[in-house]
Amino acid sequence: MPPIVIDLRKTDDARDVVHRAVQALAEGRLVAFPTETDYVIAASVRDAAAVRQLLALAPVRPEEPRLTLALKSADEALDWAPRLSPLGRRIARRCWPGPVAILVSGDHSDSLLYRVPEESRQAIGGNGRLRLRVPGHQMLADCMRMLAGPAVLAEPAAPGQPVPITAADIIALAPDALSLVIDDGRTRYAQPASTIEVNATGFRVVHPGIVAEETLRRLSSLMVLFVCTGNTCRSPMAETIFRQLIAERLNCRPDEIEQHGVVVASAGIAAWGGAKASANAVEAMTETGGDLTGHESQPLTENLVRQADVIWTMTATHRAAIVAQFPDASARVAMLSPERKDVIDPIGGPVATYRKCADQIRAHVAVRIDTLDGQFPRG
Repeated sequence: MPPIVIDLRKTDDARDVVHRAVQALAEGRLVAFPTETDYVIAASVRDAAAVRQLLALAPVRPEEPRLTLALKSADEALDWAPRLSPLGRRIARRCWPGPVAILVSGDHSDSLLYRVPEESRQAIGGNGRLRLRVPGHQMLADCMRMLAGPAVLAEPAAPGQPVPITAADIIALAPDALSLVIDDGRTRYAQPASTIEVNATGFRVVHPGIVAEETLRRLSSLMVLFVCTGNTCRSPMAETIFRQLIAERLNCRPDEIEQHGVVVASAGIAAWGGAKASANAVEAMTETGGDLTGHESQPLTENLVRQADVIWTMTATHRAAIVAQFPDASARVAMLSPERKDVIDPIGGPVATYRKCADQIRAHVAVRIDTLDGQFPRG
């Protein structure tokens, strides 16, 4: 019997489609969904028979899982891969939802992999590894939020072969196995997702896709963000000092640290964009070989908070303001002072006060850098 095909472009209420798709998955049937890159076939990981049927549609992938575990968000990655490296977490947070699949170790005893049916576990865990992805299409995301447990996906096209980019393509690859097909026309990118494998110190591209390796390397960089009030004194000085000290650690020039996988920035919780650094801050940094003449202030934004791996604030008040506005980032926000003491505010004071502030910042940064060991990308 041919599958039921629902054209999202002609549907008055997408919620009805979500309910029908979730019901089909819960009943152990296979459903084809569009993603931003290709069409995939989904089953509920809780239904071993459905996963077995799905596995029969997935091409053999030497030394890697044949099926993909679809997650609701990057936050779920550690539930399945507790050993996921800081670099892997960065890529997941910055790329998901999106067209990147990540191969990770799935052999940790705390992994949720060991809470799914044995047959499903064997199907989705290949050579002790998992392929994780958070697809960027809203329909699949909405279905997964309602489905009890995650979905597992098959991409019927073998690596190197054209991927199905229309509903007709996916039906042609599995005409007798599908119960329901969600048709949303040609996929947005019409190219395969990029598949990478991450380890403790870096990543490698396993299957090239829409996201270029150069872009992935940039996204894997460690990003450190310093925050004060106006982003004209303390945080830009901290940014400059950090750049100097981390360059010494990486044996490169301060303007080369991004090539070594480290990005540093600063912002202010009450900053106006485009303001110059204060004259005394410029002078204090010039005396130590730093350069703030080209600095322009920027306000702290949701995007900056989301992208930053480490956010160091000048005062407890700054930290409290960030956590109140962005509670999900609380684990990544800390006061710059390891003793949780406020950095003095030099605004309006003589250059001697700025020097004292800079010395205080330098001492704190020197200690904090040691906490970043093992987080720099390698290779």
